[in-house]
Amino acid sequence: MTYFLIHTADKADSLAIRQSNREAHLTWLKSHPEVTLHIAGPWLDDEGIMRGSLLIVEAESKDIVTHWLETDPYRQAGLTDKTTLQPYNWAVGAPKKSS
Repeated sequence: MTYFLIHTADKADSLAIRQSNREAHLTWLKSHPEVTLHIAGPWLDDEGIMRGSLLIVEAESKDIVTHWLETDPYRQAGLTDKTTLQPYNWAVGAPKKSS
């Protein structure tokens, strides 16, 4: 299993889309048995307004995570402007692996 860091940026002037799809997005975050969510939350601009998301997930492959991201209600509603998906080396504070 590999950790992945996901950073998304919302389209400009899209706070209403984020707010109206938030509950569906929160449900979706836990919906895929092949993607384990470890951290999720919105990142904020200097005024404290949500402008994107930051997630750390764990999965067997980047392809699995990519497919999962395509089903995000935020993405389907047109909220997402940009997504960065990278493998992540969680050096400090990582969950303990089951043996």
